[in-house]
Parts: sequence; C-alpha cells; structure tokens
Amino acid sequence: MDTQNPSVQPHAQTRTTGKNQRHRNAHAGGVIHDNSRHTTRFTVIGNHLAQHPELSALAIGLGVHIQSLPAGARADIKTLAARFPEGPTRIAAALRELETHGYLRRTRVRTESGRIVTRTVSCNQPGRHGDANDDAPNGPAKPPARRAAEQRKKPSRRALPAVPKPAYAAPALLQTAVDVLATLRREDPRLLFSATDAEHLAPGVAAWLERDLTPTAVRQALTTNLPPDPLHRPAALLAHRLTAQLPPLPPYRTPERPPPVRHPLRNCEGCDRAFRGPEPGTCRACASAGASAGIHSVAEAVPAR
Repeated sequence: MDTQNPSVQPHAQTRTTGKNQRHRNAHAGGVIHDNSRHTTRFTVIGNHLAQHPELSALAIGLGVHIQSLPAGARADIKTLAARFPEGPTRIAAALRELETHGYLRRTRVRTESGRIVTRTVSCNQPGRHGDANDDAPNGPAKPPARRAAEQRKKPSRRALPAVPKPAYAAPALLQTAVDVLATLRREDPRLLFSATDAEHLAPGVAAWLERDLTPTAVRQALTTNLPPDPLHRPAALLAHRLTAQLPPLPPYRTPERPPPVRHPLRNCEGCDRAFRGPEPGTCRACASAGASAGIHSVAEAVPAR
C-alpha cells in the first residue's frame, strides 16, 4: 500500500497566490473582459436592455444603436435598413419588439407646413420618466409593456350566474320583468344594478311570471329576508334567488269552453216575430215551415214509377 507507482511522472510544484488562482478558476471557459475606461464618444447602456431576456439579438442591437444616436438623427426603417445588413422586414419587427417593451415610442405628428412625420422617442429606462409624450391630451402616455401589465392586473368582472328561461319569451312578458326589476330598489336601496344586469335577470323574472305569479309576488320573493350585510353584487344575489327559489309549474287546467254567442234580436220577415240570429231573415218556425213546403213540392213534381 505504501509503494509508489514508479511510472507516474513527478508533478511540478507551483507557488501561486490564492487570489490570482481563484480569479483564473472563476472565469475558466467563460468570457474574460479586457476593459478600458472610456472618456469620449461613449453611451451608457443599461443591462436591462443589453441582457433583456425576451428581446431578440437584433432588437437589442437596434436599441443600443438608437440610444447612441444624437438627438434629431433619423431612425426610421429605411435609414436603419440602409445602415445594417438586415432587410426592412426584420428591422420593422425588431422596432416593434422595442415598442412592445417600452424602449421605443413612435407617433405620427403634423408639422407646421402640414406634412405628417414620424416622431421617434428612445427610452433608456422604460417607465422611469412620464414626460416623454407631452402632446397627449390626457397626459403622458405609458409604455406599451407597462400599460399591458397594468391591464393584466385589473380584476376581470365575474359573469353573473345563469337564470331560468321562460318557455316563450314574449316581448310584453320581458318588459314586465324589467319593470319588476326596476322597482326593486324602492323596496331596498341596495338592489341597484346596471341596465346590463337587468337585461341578464329579465328572463329569470319572466320564468316566474310564466308560473302564474303576479309582479307583486315576484317582487316580494326577491326582497324578503335579504342579508343585513352590504350587497357588493346585488345582481348575483338576485340571480341565485331566481334559480334556487324557482316555483314549480302550475297544474294543467283544461281551458273552459267559450260562452255561447248571443246574437242581436231581429224581426222575422215571415211572421214579424222577434228572433235572434246573425243576419236578418226568418225565424226558426217560418224556416221549418218553408223547408217542409219545399219538400212537399219536390215530392209532387217527381212522377211515380
């Protein structure tokens, strides 16, 4: 075990300081910077642009180039396509990337001579300054990326629960349902909702009215025993009640026969007696006598065989 391998070459002993050795090992296989301090003709670029995780290499390069340009220099697609080997299509796509992430803003403005030109605003720190768009009527415009992030933060309006539907949504029935909903706030001021919510709830109220309930009965069922706490979504509460407390259909009833029609009194043309009939003519007795006389006359006219 303590015999050394005679074929192993002796190792050279080096005496290096620990600090320099750690510095070399830390960058072994990686990039090594050979930096010199700039004193003229340089531009300060933030790492948030140079190392942006979502921008393409072309967009990062164009962003750096545009930030290095002096004020008033042209930075349109045609000028940039003439400056770089990439074509107008790739240049335009890279500029849209910079606009999306707030590093660039391009607006169309009209000059004093009447020409419409594109004004390009380069932002080295998107969202840091709000005075870049002084011409906006509602104040400075927010970068697209920041504006999209704020829109995602806004809570989306939850949809109201479904409500029952009537068998036949007649316009008059739906209008009665809307009138019932409009009067609920007289019973409880908390039952105040928008016209859109009323349009959503109207079929549910119509389904109740279709079950032989009066508007007063529906109004009382929706406003009785409400919770004492503040109602943050009164329309959602009413939608739940319209569904959970929907009464059953009434029993089927055979429709009653219509009453007999009473015709006006008329004078018989044969005997001048009064009778009821839809049109002027003869009474029943005269009509029977005339029919009998007609039968006898026909019988006499037919010869016997």
